[in-house]
Amino acid sequence: MKHTYTVTGMTCNGCRTSVEDKLNAIPEVKKASVSLEAAEATIEISKHISIERLQQTLPNKYSISEKNNFVYSSNSKTAETSEIKQLFPLFLIFGYITIASMLLNRSPWNTNDFMLDFMGLFYIVFSFFKLLDLKGFPKSFRMYDPLAKVVPVYAWMYPFIEVVLGLLFLMRIEVSIALIVTLVILGITTIGVTKTLLDKTSIQCACLGTALKLPMTKATFIENSIMIVMAIIMLIQINN
Repeated sequence: MKHTYTVTGMTCNGCRTSVEDKLNAIPEVKKASVSLEAAEATIEISKHISIERLQQTLPNKYSISEKNNFVYSSNSKTAETSEIKQLFPLFLIFGYITIASMLLNRSPWNTNDFMLDFMGLFYIVFSFFKLLDLKGFPKSFRMYDPLAKVVPVYAWMYPFIEVVLGLLFLMRIEVSIALIVTLVILGITTIGVTKTLLDKTSIQCACLGTALKLPMTKATFIENSIMIVMAIIMLIQINN
């Protein structure tokens, strides 16, 4: 019997090999083949193995689940709830950044300064989480960012680029340059995110580094789009 499972948490070929070896070590498994790109594991078994046992075989950073071609409404609702729960840290951080930016500019209210503070805090906070695991972040980032795939050193530099951009926005230094760089780097990343979403590839989002295991979803696309729209608005106002 052959079964196909979805495996999340893999960020490189080393992860793929590790998962494949762990699964092949199970006595009831005749052969296990893992695909990093599809985030799938095809397992040929001699007798039934529970999903719980498969999960116990793998390290905590990986998650394995049954892949069904037909999804019933009840299962869909459960998956939707699970996705929202996984993305809760992202929503929470986004909320804190928004509230902090509003409080900084509440009296008198200044929309331009609000957007600059929002972008500055966004970069500083998100770079902090990326720097928590500077070794693991580049591997995860290269999974979907087109430039990082071609120029690996860019993935290592990215958290530090965010720190610099955050400081430039918060200190109001070379804002025009910071806005242009924002459009370039987030534009490139958004292309990769869009392709991943269209391909329905299940991978980990590196927006908050690897410390928080967030799935790649539409929320990532929306998050980048908000920053890009703000950067465009600010550039237009500065040049007028």
